[in-house]
Amino acid sequence: MRNCLVFDGVCVLKTLRLGICGLGTVASGVVNVLSRNKEKIASRAGCNIEVVQIASRRKKDTCDLTGIDFTKDLNAVVNNPDVDVVLELIGGYIPAKELVETALKNGKHVVTANKALIAEHGNGLFDLADANKVSLCYEASVAGGIPIVKAVREGLAANHITGVAGIINGTGNFILTEMRDKGRDFADVLIEAQALGYAEDDPTFDVEGIDAAHKLVLLASAAFGIKLQFDKVFTEGISHVSTDDIKYAEELGYSIKHLGIAKNIEAGVELRVHPALIHKSALISKVDGVMNAVVVTGDAVGETLYYGAGAGSEATASAVIADVFDIGRSVSNDATQIVPAFGCATHLLKDALIVPIEDVVSSFYLRAMVTDAPGALASIASLMSSHDINIDSISQNEAEQVGDMIPVIMLTHEVKEAKINQAISAIENLDTTAGTVVKLRVAEF
Repeated sequence: MRNCLVFDGVCVLKTLRLGICGLGTVASGVVNVLSRNKEKIASRAGCNIEVVQIASRRKKDTCDLTGIDFTKDLNAVVNNPDVDVVLELIGGYIPAKELVETALKNGKHVVTANKALIAEHGNGLFDLADANKVSLCYEASVAGGIPIVKAVREGLAANHITGVAGIINGTGNFILTEMRDKGRDFADVLIEAQALGYAEDDPTFDVEGIDAAHKLVLLASAAFGIKLQFDKVFTEGISHVSTDDIKYAEELGYSIKHLGIAKNIEAGVELRVHPALIHKSALISKVDGVMNAVVVTGDAVGETLYYGAGAGSEATASAVIADVFDIGRSVSNDATQIVPAFGCATHLLKDALIVPIEDVVSSFYLRAMVTDAPGALASIASLMSSHDINIDSISQNEAEQVGDMIPVIMLTHEVKEAKINQAISAIENLDTTAGTVVKLRVAEF
């Protein structure tokens, strides 16, 4: 950062110089927002913020590059002595990981929106940042424009946080919303999501929960002060969710949402991503389309809800620039680092025991195809009782009968996942049932 210059006794603000790797949707948003709100940003940050260099494979007309050095060499940015902060906005693992490592080793602060990189390689990268007395910031990696990392890490710092859960992938939420509102099949809505740019050509990360798992592990680490353990997140997607189950859930007073859930309990930490039934009385059940929402529960504050755009050019740029602000404020005051990435020094992060999904306790929604014959329901109820599982409600949907088979819908009381799996296996082996039993978890808010 250039030193403060004094003219006629007036101190001119220092300038924090940014280098950006990538010129996609988010990078363009950063340039546009910085340009449009230049004076307001400088007054709030306590320094001028200037983009001095951008590296990308090709120029785009999505932002004004006047006065900005443009190069196709990504390494030029991370090795540029005139760059104070590197914004890694290319995504993926290669070459992003090497670029971030080089920037940190060169004593540059790094801001990234790359949730996959941080979730899977963050432990080593944060150690590297500490060793070089610089900051690695990642607010934009989780829930787009919602400042959820800062809220959890700083705004709720006085709390013992017991749970973080939410809708943190807009693509999956859009698909489930369309399936519910218009009765469309998953495959049909996915094609539209791709056409609208909500889903990639390869939608696996979004619809199978990997993207949400990346975000969840970052939230859990900030909330609970634990090391990143992405490989231990239970992940289940939405491709198996049917319009029938969405309809039956609605009739029972529930919405089906794709959730990331982290709980800090006595047995350890739960980290799980899966579709779940949420009662319609819960505010988060009303979050539709591509929007995101996160519920955080603390011992002092109780339950808090954060809602907003989970993606988009300027929404995500807002989060990127917020991290740049923090760096600018600290550097302009001659501090070497800002708030630690997960709220405490890296060496103080705990190796938490991650609770296996088989030991997670939940209520369940079950749907089985059962013979429409006397005693069929009674045999299922008896079987559930023999597995020490209490049924909250059980019903037949006669309007959906196929031949002599009729769908039976059950909601259970809370039970361990392992126990419900045993009961499901027994139900599927009954002479009066056909096919597999559909199982969805129920989330309480």
